[in-house]
Amino acid sequence: MLKSNCLKCVKCSLHKNRTQVVFGEGNKNSKILFVGEGPGVNEDIEGRPFVGRSGELLDSMLKDIGLSRDKDIYISNIVKCRPPDNRDPLPEEQEMCIQWLRNQFYLMKPKIIVALGRIASLKIVDINIKITKDHGIFKKKNNVWMIPMFHPAAILRNMKNKIYMQKDFLNLKNKIQELEPFLIDSKTHIFNRLPIN
Repeated sequence: MLKSNCLKCVKCSLHKNRTQVVFGEGNKNSKILFVGEGPGVNEDIEGRPFVGRSGELLDSMLKDIGLSRDKDIYISNIVKCRPPDNRDPLPEEQEMCIQWLRNQFYLMKPKIIVALGRIASLKIVDINIKITKDHGIFKKKNNVWMIPMFHPAAILRNMKNKIYMQKDFLNLKNKIQELEPFLIDSKTHIFNRLPIN
């Protein structure tokens, strides 16, 4: 019901140029939610978040800590339609669209949120966050652990920062192991697959 309503959304002007709404994908029972800022051109075409080179990098980082996007996490965005020319979503667009993410959050009840990039981190983690300084540092809000990270597209633009993202994913892995009793999915137990340090 939530997804079908979102796919018809015309609340803001972003709907005018979209190919399709990018609602989200992954394990809806997961307690780990990844959030980006919005779809890019590839996502708009395929209707899936984080595809193309950014998606490949994200999948690789997940694999390095023993996770997969299909089984272990859920991925969504602040806005569900592609902003023109891949620009940052405007504050009013974010406000119009954020209710969809809030509803996804309500249904999932995640224990960990990974905010990918500056926009998602400002909107979800802390309005004063500086992604270059605060990435990889967990913050607890309303009993949910939140961690800002570089967006994969930003890493692709400056591969020197890849080492920081790798360290941040190790922090994520450690937090998952710390919270193991709260993250058990009834269909799969991700901790049986996490590589030992």
